[in-house]
Amino acid sequence: MVRIKTIPFNEQALTAAKGITQAIQYPSVYILSGKNEAYVGETINIAHRLQQHIRNADRRRLDQLRVIMDKQFNKSATTDIEASLIKYLSADGQFRLQNGNAGIRDYNYYQKDRYKEKFEEIWRLLIKQGIAQHNQIQIENSDLFKFSPYKSLTDDQYKTAESLFDSLLQHLRKSEEAVFLVHGGAGTGKTVLAVYLMKLMSDIMAEHNDMEEEIEEAEDEFSFQSLYYLKNVRSLKIGLVIPMTSLRKTLKKVFRQVQGLRSSMVIGPSDVIKSHYDVLIVDEAHRLRQKKNIMPGHHKVFDRINASLGLTDGNELDWIQRCSDYQILFYDDTQSIKPTDIDQSVFQNLVQKQNTEEYFLTSQMRVAAGQDYIAYIENILYEYGNPKKKEFKNYEFLLYDHIRDLKAVLKQKEKEVGLCRLVAGYAWKWKTQNHSLDQIRDQQLYDIEIEDERFIWNSVNEDWVNSANAINEVGCIHTVQGYDLNYAGVIIGPELGYDEQAQQIVVHSDQYFDRFGKAAIHDEEILKKYILNIYKVLLTRAIRGTYVYVCDPALRNYFKTWIASADAVRT
Repeated sequence: MVRIKTIPFNEQALTAAKGITQAIQYPSVYILSGKNEAYVGETINIAHRLQQHIRNADRRRLDQLRVIMDKQFNKSATTDIEASLIKYLSADGQFRLQNGNAGIRDYNYYQKDRYKEKFEEIWRLLIKQGIAQHNQIQIENSDLFKFSPYKSLTDDQYKTAESLFDSLLQHLRKSEEAVFLVHGGAGTGKTVLAVYLMKLMSDIMAEHNDMEEEIEEAEDEFSFQSLYYLKNVRSLKIGLVIPMTSLRKTLKKVFRQVQGLRSSMVIGPSDVIKSHYDVLIVDEAHRLRQKKNIMPGHHKVFDRINASLGLTDGNELDWIQRCSDYQILFYDDTQSIKPTDIDQSVFQNLVQKQNTEEYFLTSQMRVAAGQDYIAYIENILYEYGNPKKKEFKNYEFLLYDHIRDLKAVLKQKEKEVGLCRLVAGYAWKWKTQNHSLDQIRDQQLYDIEIEDERFIWNSVNEDWVNSANAINEVGCIHTVQGYDLNYAGVIIGPELGYDEQAQQIVVHSDQYFDRFGKAAIHDEEILKKYILNIYKVLLTRAIRGTYVYVCDPALRNYFKTWIASADAVRT
């Protein structure tokens, strides 16, 4: 049974801690808290740990100690519970954590599911004691949780971070410029790792964080050789480049709420010219732009920046390389969705250069169905292999014959777990653009009509997934790329059809209305690739389930060979 013992945190607490250490012969987890700060740790000797903490100026600002005890605790369990507490307390928002994030990783151990239930019990107790405010579902739906620098890393994320830091150290010592290209498909945690690296590097170079104490408590096999070196390099200027405006603003908000991070660290590609950076981390590097099909008003910006950097026809990647010594690029060529995105060949050429190192993320962090589901979506869209229906454990993947049924089930899921959204390809004109929601309601305006249902496109461009009216709207690719949903209702519009004789998916370009997404494209196969990439992004946004409606009857029949019918499941 879980017990939480609360005592004041001061010199006298050391005596009480010795009693706790003598009374229990198993590891424990503890929380040190103050007015708006906290620190979470785990130990086999609480008295020894408190002796270290009492000498730390940051810890002395904290005045309450809570020791979480259970006779069934073991080292693996307390390490896991510590990581969960750090992650949830940080996202809960009541405290700014003094913790660094070195050594936080995800791993399996005996009876892990049982200790997950223990954590749920602990969290309920902390809510009762006022240390936590929100329930777990509320926290898990928050941006601060989804983009937390305290997320537990998968093995391949952890090994990538370790190898990358060791290599960066070597290049720093030799004063050699380098590029680190991290490949990762949808849901492999590229953004999570990018934010993790920003927090880790920021803490290493900050005076407030006692890195040696973090390392001792982590007791992990992470190679900290590079961390010790970087701790003495306090002049490194680092930044996180986010090409998409909406995701950039979301991450700025997250950085404001995490100790050691600042919103000014999150920048757009055009911001890099304002300073010279030692290290730039670029998330969603496949969305960096070239001067092709960009909006007319942006041509002058491109020309001005290129001129200032001495470039004749540079792209945003060129700007980043000119303005930094080291670049860490997170990249997925299958998520390039329009011709303004830098050509894949640019990244292929980058790999050929001597100073470029490649890393690969493969573990699936988003979709509960795992990497098999991602491969299955690729089979459907890119027509790999023969159709064969597949069911996924703990994941709903269903095809709906009627849009009203999909809409109804999605609204029900929204009531249950939140973050359930309708999304679609750009197959309808945006007639409600520049209209307020009041105008749309008063004038009964709409953008999309399917069967007897009418919808409007996303009424806001930034942070749409969390906006108040999102459940009643349809989000486009630009509002959801980079975000997680619980359930997604994906409408595959009439811009895609199916040639039954040729047995292949076809594009109806006259039904595709992103004019900057198709201007100057004369090869339908190229346009088809962009549109299929859009739907791959949309079909891989959801953690718990994806519901699909297909407008074109022939294409719907093709999808029926792959996806179970919702009507059949109900009966």
